[in-house]
Amino acid sequence: MLRRLYHDQPESFAFTPENQAWAEAQITKFPEGRQASAIIPLLWRAQEQEGWLTRPAIEGVAEMLGMAYIRALEVASFYFMFQLQPVGSVAHIQVCGTTSCMICGAEDLIGVCKEKIAEKPHQLSADGKFSWEEVECLGACANAPMAQIGKDYYEDLTAKRMGEIIDELAAGKVPTPGPQNGRYAAEPLSGLTSLKEFDSGVTKYNASVQRAHDLGETIKRIDGTEVPLLTPWHDKGARHKPAAPSVALNETPVEIVAKGARLDKDDAAKGDAATSKGKPKQSPAAAPKDAAKPVKAAKPAKTAKAAAKPAASEKAAPKEAETAATSETGTKPATLEGARGGKADDLKMIKGVGPKLEQLLNRLGFYHFDQIANWSGDEVAWVDENLQGFKGRVSRDNWVEQARILASGGETDFASRVKKGDVY
Repeated sequence: MLRRLYHDQPESFAFTPENQAWAEAQITKFPEGRQASAIIPLLWRAQEQEGWLTRPAIEGVAEMLGMAYIRALEVASFYFMFQLQPVGSVAHIQVCGTTSCMICGAEDLIGVCKEKIAEKPHQLSADGKFSWEEVECLGACANAPMAQIGKDYYEDLTAKRMGEIIDELAAGKVPTPGPQNGRYAAEPLSGLTSLKEFDSGVTKYNASVQRAHDLGETIKRIDGTEVPLLTPWHDKGARHKPAAPSVALNETPVEIVAKGARLDKDDAAKGDAATSKGKPKQSPAAAPKDAAKPVKAAKPAKTAKAAAKPAASEKAAPKEAETAATSETGTKPATLEGARGGKADDLKMIKGVGPKLEQLLNRLGFYHFDQIANWSGDEVAWVDENLQGFKGRVSRDNWVEQARILASGGETDFASRVKKGDVY
């Protein structure tokens, strides 16, 4: 099947501040130079936020990861989990049509979708609330036939029950997912024949269904405030303070941080295993007044030559630091118009700084370790806020302490690995 970008595209895309923080946290899971590995979760979150993947969203994610647009588009167009056209505002229904489900009545489910939603797949219903498609095996063969709605599986379906589910969704309800015939999970409908001591009644529903039931709103768009963000650093106001969840959860220290609570020093130290000792404790700041305004993703430099423009002499970077769009958060550090003596330090020796970030730092007017080493707390906050697409990196990877060691002629473990060629 040929998958193309939809003909009518929005002008821009921006993650909500909460989703931006979430996306940046995903990037930290991968080694420097391997950020592209986060492409699938970031595209998925963009789709959860917007309902479908727009061209600006794909390009915005590509810029965050330092990828060529075409590489991100290749991923988005390859996987059928990504929707390249608008879907129903309430729900997009994916009916499994592979062997087990086909034998057990998938065609009847598709017939209900044609009757209640639209005659053809990917068409919006008359009210714009629903869309549907037939998909390949979703791996719930023991509970055939089944359909996926949002993130949830609805199993052991009949045509009648499928129609009821669509009606409930249209009425603003969220039907309980999972088996629709009374089964707990995938045990025989007649009851267990072995492992009878297994207590399937620990919760009312199986683990996946119980989680969906507790969250309650599993089909709505994800703006990042629904559940505590797993964000193990504070980003100095780059995102709003998430609203407290309505469901009681077994909170981890990281989740507590994401809701704005302070950790004691011992807990903070446990969450800091990836950085050097002595990282100053940060506390979340209030979101800037314009944090909720969507911002059009920045376009990349038109040519490789323009993208690689950092100064090679005192006069080479005329006033890029002055002309760059910046935030008023914190205090702007002192900058240089070019590297001293025309030779900049290799800022990639600092853990968390890759080629793209080094270029960005140079454009902002930072070329040397001693500049970074002398940043105050307010200056760190300013830089953290103005690292477009990489907000929070300075605090998260403790650049200041690393820079102090490198500026004094010392060498960090990371810098040693860079010199040996172990990091690339």
